[in-house]
Amino acid sequence: MAEDSNKISTSEKAPKKSRTLLYVVIALAVLLVAALVYNFMREQKLKETQAELMKTYTQLDSIGNEMQKKIVEIEQLGGDVEELTMIRDSLIQEKEELLEQRTRSYKQIRALKSRVAGYKELLVMKDKEIEELKKVNQELLVENTVLKEERNELNQNLRQAKQVQEELTEKVQIASRLVAENIVVAAINPKGKEKEGEFRSRHIDKIKVQFNIAKNDVAPVEGKEILLRIIDDNGNVLFDVAKGSGTFILEGKETFYTLKQEILFDNTEQVVSFLYDKGSEYLPGRYVAEIYTDGYLMGRKSFKVK
Repeated sequence: MAEDSNKISTSEKAPKKSRTLLYVVIALAVLLVAALVYNFMREQKLKETQAELMKTYTQLDSIGNEMQKKIVEIEQLGGDVEELTMIRDSLIQEKEELLEQRTRSYKQIRALKSRVAGYKELLVMKDKEIEELKKVNQELLVENTVLKEERNELNQNLRQAKQVQEELTEKVQIASRLVAENIVVAAINPKGKEKEGEFRSRHIDKIKVQFNIAKNDVAPVEGKEILLRIIDDNGNVLFDVAKGSGTFILEGKETFYTLKQEILFDNTEQVVSFLYDKGSEYLPGRYVAEIYTDGYLMGRKSFKVK
């Protein structure tokens, strides 16, 4: 009977141990599954977070590029870009920090998304600002075009007026030119007698050139330099510095004159006379006496020496 009782007790203990072991195994299995599920969910959460971070980075990068375009456009339109430049620099720094710190909480990501939304609103505002600047610039362009056309028209009128004035001035200058009238060339012999027409060389002691200045109501009363050029048959000017010869500018070139005297033109048909002592014999040929003032020819008279 005692043996039967021990067998029954031993057989009762065996199922209890088996059940305990089974419970332990089940508990470990549950813990393992829970750990696996937790890790899986954690990895999924990290992937989602990384995906959100990259999406946010891409949005920040795109917004940064748009901001740069807006800065360039606003600058070209003459607008103020100081504030927008500071925001762009802050965005660039934030984007760099985002790459350096890839592990961020959902709360931080949500804050970044909120700023992205703010940046987008800012870009919309800048679009409106750009449109306003374009409108202002267009108005200024129209005004400048009108002003430019008016200025061109004014300049054209001024050029035309200047041209008319120059033409009138030129006409007045031409009209005010003095004219030598009644030019007489005479030879004075050693005895002091004068002869006009043709001369013999041995009878010429001095050459006298006399004329009167024609009346001209356009010419002002003023001092004038009257120049006499006596030109021989070879085109040479009779020239002697010791006797008062010199040079003047004629048609842009330095030219010799034979004699010079200063007068006061008073518009009274006054008579002017030159007396030239060559100091040597005149070669036979035809000579020309030319009279100048202010760089233009007043008159000429030829004479012949035999």
